[in-house]
Amino acid sequence: MRSRRMIQGGAAALAFAFFVSGCSQPLSTREKSTLVGGGLGAATGAIIGAAVGAPGAGAAIGGALGAGTGALIGDQTQKRDTQQAEQQQQLEQQNREIQRQRDELEQLKRKERRDTDEY
Repeated sequence: MRSRRMIQGGAAALAFAFFVSGCSQPLSTREKSTLVGGGLGAATGAIIGAAVGAPGAGAAIGGALGAGTGALIGDQTQKRDTQQAEQQQQLEQQNREIQRQRDELEQLKRKERRDTDEY
């Protein structure tokens, strides 16, 4: 009987995760991590809860803890990804400026050669 409840609790948590994931597209990194954490926490909580006779409570507690942990990890990952994208954009802008300055130097050199050839 316990294993049946455990399976039902895990299946319900998994179904809920799939249902919620279909509500909002595309999901941010934080949202994905929250869903994964909540699903894993609920499944783990249901298994542990089934061992002590309360799979529903275990799934609820595990799901909440997993979702919270997943949100924290996802938020940090999303911040890191945003920072890396900003740094990449700055590098590209600096490379464009360097190329512009190289082109300008080359034009100045050509002009100087023409001027010295004229004398």
